[in-house]
Amino acid sequence: MPIFDNTIKDILSERLHALEEHFEADVVFYYGEIHPTVEKFFRDCIERLRETEEQQRQRLAIFLNTPGGSAETVEKMVEIVRFHYAEVYFVIPDYAMSAGTIFRMSGDKIFMDYSSSLGPIDPQVFNGKDYVPALGYLDQVERLLEKAKDQTLTEAEFLILQNQDLAMLSRYEQ
Repeated sequence: MPIFDNTIKDILSERLHALEEHFEADVVFYYGEIHPTVEKFFRDCIERLRETEEQQRQRLAIFLNTPGGSAETVEKMVEIVRFHYAEVYFVIPDYAMSAGTIFRMSGDKIFMDYSSSLGPIDPQVFNGKDYVPALGYLDQVERLLEKAKDQTLTEAEFLILQNQDLAMLSRYEQ
C-alpha cells in the first residue's frame, strides 16, 4: 500500500501547487462543522503554513464546505486569518451555511459555481447535543408570551416559560 499512498500524496501535492499558482495564494481546505474545538487546530495550521512558506504570500484561499456552527469560533478564525493575510479568497465548492456564510463574508472575494450554496445566517446555539437555531427559542418564548397575554397559557407551558434563562435569551437576541 505504500506505493498507493505515495501516489495519492503526489497527486494531492501537485493539485495543491496548481491551486496555489492559480490563486497566487496559500491554500487551505476546511470541511466540516465549525466548532470551538477546531480553533486551536486552525490557528496552528495557519501558523505552520506561514512558517513553512519560503515566500510570504499575502493572500489566502480557503476552500470551505460547512454546515455551519459557532459564530464565536468563526470570529476567532477571522482574527487568525486576518492577522496573517492581507487578502482572503473563499472558494465554495458545495455549501457554506450559517456560520460558514459569516466566515465567507469576511473575505475579499468568493468563488462559486452554479450549484454552490450559501445559507441564511441563523445564529445557532448548542443545546447539549446539537446546534439548533437560536431564533427557534425566541420564537417559542414569544408565542408563549402571547398566549399568556391572551390568558390561554397552559400549566405545562407556564412551567416551560418559567424555566427559560433570561440571560441566554438576551444573548440569542444579540
